[in-house]
Amino acid sequence: MKPFAEPMDTSAAKASFDANNSNPSISEGGTPTVMTGGGALVAGLLDHGIDTVFGLPGAQTYGLFDAMHLAGPKLNVIGGRHEQTCAYMAFGYARSTGRPGVFSVVPGPGVLNASAALLNAFSANEPMLLLTGQVPTMFLDRGRGHLHEMPDQLGTLRKIVKWADRIATPATARSQVAQAFQQMRSGRRGPAALEMPWDVFRAKATVANPGVMPLLPAPPVDDDQIERAAKLVAAAHRPMIFVGSGAIEAADAIRELAEMLDAPVVPFRSGRGVVSSEHPLGSNIAEAYPLWEQTDLAIGIGTRMEIPAWRWSYSPPGQKVIRIDIDPAEMRRSPPDVAVVSDAKPAVEALIAAINRTAFSRTPGRLDEIVRTAGQVKQAIADQIQPQLSYIQMLRQVLPRDGILVDEMCQVGYAAWYGFPVYGPRTFISSGYQGNLGYGFPTALGVKAAHPDRAVVAIAGDGGFMFGAQELATAVQYRLGVVVVIFNNNSFGNVLRDQTEQFEGRVIGSRLVNPDFVRFAESFGVGAERVSSPDAFKLALERALADGGPRLIEVKMGSPEASPWRFIHPRGM
Repeated sequence: MKPFAEPMDTSAAKASFDANNSNPSISEGGTPTVMTGGGALVAGLLDHGIDTVFGLPGAQTYGLFDAMHLAGPKLNVIGGRHEQTCAYMAFGYARSTGRPGVFSVVPGPGVLNASAALLNAFSANEPMLLLTGQVPTMFLDRGRGHLHEMPDQLGTLRKIVKWADRIATPATARSQVAQAFQQMRSGRRGPAALEMPWDVFRAKATVANPGVMPLLPAPPVDDDQIERAAKLVAAAHRPMIFVGSGAIEAADAIRELAEMLDAPVVPFRSGRGVVSSEHPLGSNIAEAYPLWEQTDLAIGIGTRMEIPAWRWSYSPPGQKVIRIDIDPAEMRRSPPDVAVVSDAKPAVEALIAAINRTAFSRTPGRLDEIVRTAGQVKQAIADQIQPQLSYIQMLRQVLPRDGILVDEMCQVGYAAWYGFPVYGPRTFISSGYQGNLGYGFPTALGVKAAHPDRAVVAIAGDGGFMFGAQELATAVQYRLGVVVVIFNNNSFGNVLRDQTEQFEGRVIGSRLVNPDFVRFAESFGVGAERVSSPDAFKLALERALADGGPRLIEVKMGSPEASPWRFIHPRGM
């Protein structure tokens, strides 16, 4: 397989960028420099260590993409085939690294195409920056029907991102980029957006370098609340800890707390790997449920508490709740007995210290109970969730320990939420509660761009894969060696099951006619093969990962496939 983008004459590009925009990497406090609007944006990205941008250029953003080209080897630009998939790539970059992912698309329809991924980043609390255009300055807010004009684009963006602003002049562009990074990374993290009128990208002005703005201060740990929490812990006999993406940076402290209390640590999707599945206290939603009835204390750390709040839809009588979260709004949405508004790591560390000052003692036999229950549930899953679990087990056997799996809204994807062992944070990538169908493959491309030396596998259903199947071209062009596994049941499987079981078999819009996925992949220059058993899948995956290039494996799924939901909604919906 050959291909790929033509090599750039980076020395010439660097000289041209410096001539047109001056040096974009002047130090903090350096002499203000004349730059274009696009050059100032690029300088702001470089100020913050950004080395990769995903994007799809168009008329309104030519000035920005030209500035990125002129930046030469400092900036790797990966072009996608659709605005939505560009945004998902940035999401994958952010989700797998914890660092901001950056993408650029045209305004109006381009922004709307990307909005699903922006909403996903907002829901999943990931820092992701959109750089987009606007109509020329003289047309702003006039409704004259200029190309891609959208009524109140900025107002629309502000509904689905954490922070958004308009850049009216190159002079402020670099400082507004710095502000965007400050907002994305402070408090409860999330996406940001900057729009710039078409003409401003090419206009020039004197631009100062604001440097990197410090994070906004986090709320200090409230010692009184910590002491109250420690008293609840001291009185508990069977505590359980729930974690989400807000717990990732506190993983070591959470493991210490869990071991102190003999408390299972329960993620759903985003918190998987905070405590390894190999650890006796590294639980999952299925393994934890049988322990819930006797749980007298729930501790939520960086999580919306989705599992107990509505996946299980039940709290045992007399149970107490402690929540640790950076976002005070969470405490209003689901009020706990003790609310600790703080970053997770210092709060958990303070809680550990406070517990050590109490008379807390672990419940005898508690750890054995947790381990025994987990074993029973694992066997039940192996018996009941087939054939999905057999494929998941083969996937775990072949994927390296530091490999990264990207899930999807499909039958194997749902089963992976509890059936796939996860050994570390950010190695299991999900879309969180948005559940965006079709997000998986393009997200995996962004993951691979961020981790070129690690194995990245994307699982997909046949329906979801077709949302972004054209990005096989992007995988080839930019050497993004993702292995995508399509579990083909010729349907939107979940919809088909629901229509069959809940609507007396009145099936509509859920059965699919698909291409020959192997020949389809090969037409892009992607190696592909088709299998129909777990053993054959294992061998195919070994070959695909050894190949190193983008690969596609189609798995022909028979019917029926067991419903994976019985271990996610054990009490029913």
